[in-house]
Amino acid sequence: MMFRRKTGMTAARAFAAGACLLTFASAGMAEEAMGRAVIPISIIYPGETIVASKLDIVEVTNPNLKGDYAHEEGQVVGMIAKKTVLPGHVIYVSDLREPFAVQRGSQVQLRVRIGNLVITAKGSPLEDAAIGDFIRVRNLDSGIIVSGTVMQDGAVEVAAK
Repeated sequence: MMFRRKTGMTAARAFAAGACLLTFASAGMAEEAMGRAVIPISIIYPGETIVASKLDIVEVTNPNLKGDYAHEEGQVVGMIAKKTVLPGHVIYVSDLREPFAVQRGSQVQLRVRIGNLVITAKGSPLEDAAIGDFIRVRNLDSGIIVSGTVMQDGAVEVAAK
């Protein structure tokens, strides 16, 4: 078993845990040093937004468990799964992505900055994208396809040629 759920301890469990802790501490491998991990309590499918009600935090008891797995709920809540995550398995941060800021086919504002001059137009993204992604967008007035960066406010800042 790689981890166990945190539950209330009886006196016998506390004594046994203390004895184990002393043994591990002398070897430099105390359970506390291994930390915690976030696991799902039900299947999370690709494209699904992760919510706190589907998560549990457990103690890691396997010293061989390595990698970029999530240690706190804040690392995964609101993120989108790129792969299926099974109940009882750790959630790797690399298997998550930020939600899309713009959706393909929706309407966004295009902005072109030339010095102090700002020109705006309406456009339609040709792909889904997160903040900071470089995407192609069709200008709805002219039909011309331009490329730009998705900004924090959901607008696309068109790249100058």
